[in-house]
Amino acid sequence: MKVSPELDTRFRDAAASEGLLDVAYDLVDTPVGTVLVATSQRGLCRISYNPEPEREVELLARTLGARILRTERPIDPVRRQLDEYFDRRRTDFDIPIDLRLTADFSRRVLEELARVPYGEVTTYGALAARAERPKAARAVGTVMSRNPIPIVLPCHRVVGANGSLVGYGGGLDRKEQLLRLEGAIL
Repeated sequence: MKVSPELDTRFRDAAASEGLLDVAYDLVDTPVGTVLVATSQRGLCRISYNPEPEREVELLARTLGARILRTERPIDPVRRQLDEYFDRRRTDFDIPIDLRLTADFSRRVLEELARVPYGEVTTYGALAARAERPKAARAVGTVMSRNPIPIVLPCHRVVGANGSLVGYGGGLDRKEQLLRLEGAIL
């Protein structure tokens, strides 16, 4: 039995609106490439540059629940804010974030990271100090490399102690592109 695209979309939207999903996701085209965006009932839980979204979906199902479905409607607020960001009409994101799977230190670092203003950069060491662990610059680097929500939690704004662009899960070319977009580098 073949289901029409309209019926399929209605089914997916209904499942999301009735709260029947653990995670909703979709692929979103951006100037830095297509990203997988996932939300839970608690908020945005994942943005991934992974070129193999199936692997990301499997990981989400294992960690957040098996009721996962690709559907646009729950992702639309994030898509809209990403579009505004890339059009230079948004400098802050105001969407709920779901970091429940993040360990305490990592959560504290990511919360401090969220306070780094648009168009500015900080260092791993400064971020460690803001998270009350001034000697944990390397640990902060590890947290940045595992950031589940890049762009919204702006790990691209973290640079080396000498101001150099180092490390980025999405690749240094994307990091540079995001910093140029924000005017943090010319």
